[in-house]
Amino acid sequence: MRPRGGRLGHPGVLPGPAVLHHPRVHPRRPGRGRRPGPRGPRGPRRGRRARRAPGLHPALRPRPARGRGALRPDTPPPARDAGPPEPPGTARPPRRGRRPGPTPRPRRRRRLRLRWIVTALLLTALALPPATWGWVWYTARQDDRAATDAIVVLGASQYNGVPSPVFEARLRHAQVLYLEGVAPMIVTVGGKQPGDNYTEAAAGRNWLVEVGIPADRIIAVEEGSDTLQSVRAVSAVFSDNGWDEATLVSDPWHSLRSKVMASDHGIESGTSPSRSGPAVIERRTQLWYITRETASLWYYWIFNDSSDIRVNAA
Repeated sequence: MRPRGGRLGHPGVLPGPAVLHHPRVHPRRPGRGRRPGPRGPRGPRRGRRARRAPGLHPALRPRPARGRGALRPDTPPPARDAGPPEPPGTARPPRRGRRPGPTPRPRRRRRLRLRWIVTALLLTALALPPATWGWVWYTARQDDRAATDAIVVLGASQYNGVPSPVFEARLRHAQVLYLEGVAPMIVTVGGKQPGDNYTEAAAGRNWLVEVGIPADRIIAVEEGSDTLQSVRAVSAVFSDNGWDEATLVSDPWHSLRSKVMASDHGIESGTSPSRSGPAVIERRTQLWYITRETASLWYYWIFNDSSDIRVNAA
């Protein structure tokens, strides 16, 4: 009689009931009877190894959740960022993983901007000379006779002590302003050209004395061969006497440039140009004087100097 039980594979020992039901001998099918357990110390784990291997036996796969929180097999998983329910018939755009960043501006817009800036600068450059021309014309029509410290007569050509027609028109207008009480003093200014015996300031002073202006009310500044030099010399006289305000007497078209220069040298001035003389008789002469003064003013702004443009008898 052979003993029953014992070790599997031992010679002379029949398999017992415990051996017959061993998983190696009779593996049970999944779903029938008791769920097969682990194989022991060498069997597969139900943890990470069961989840990583997709082809595991169904009995070793992780169990689905049960209870109230479990989903039915036919229920789709809920959306992660589901918002409030939308009304029927509303089409919802497809969701994307990342929000689109700011679209880069095309280079065409930058080129258009640059073109607009260049065009604006060109239009401004083209509009400035006509605007200055109009400013010269507007200032020429002003006649400021407010009370000041002194009347300044800008010099012009003279012939051996005799003022030219343009210079005489300025002196005559200064005489009228003095008699009206605009200022208690008259300042004549201007040097002389090579070969002259008299300066413009001295010729102007002599003419005013001859027409009845007291000599002690006249100051002759015998310096300056152009407007800028004359204004610099006059500013020194104003500084010595403590004067601040002046009434400038010149041709109408010369008023703006002389006023700008006087302001740059610390003299607050008004303009009262003469309305007679060769500079204002003919229309053609007026247009030429305005154009000349516009160019001379821009020359002064750019180079901080007087231009060399001169006119006969000016």
